[in-house]
Amino acid sequence: MLGQVWRGDHGHQAGLARLLPALDVQPLDETLGRKAGVLLGAAGSTDVIDAAVVVLSRDGDDILTSDPDDLQALARAAGRHLELIAV
Repeated sequence: MLGQVWRGDHGHQAGLARLLPALDVQPLDETLGRKAGVLLGAAGSTDVIDAAVVVLSRDGDDILTSDPDDLQALARAAGRHLELIAV
């Protein structure tokens, strides 16, 4: 989710801006929101963005995160095996 890391500082976002063309940026639309909500209920969690990241993931994906514990609980509830890399 781009909004989790994008701050708009022109000079400070250069590295991220270079990565954007290689990323598959997905909208948080009604379908994804509903799936994320179901996952949040199953995991007993509350962060919609974390849940959406897990919903969009596939087994074996590497995910960079500052919150590996919450993502691990969501991945477990989704039955996904993810490599969570703390940053």
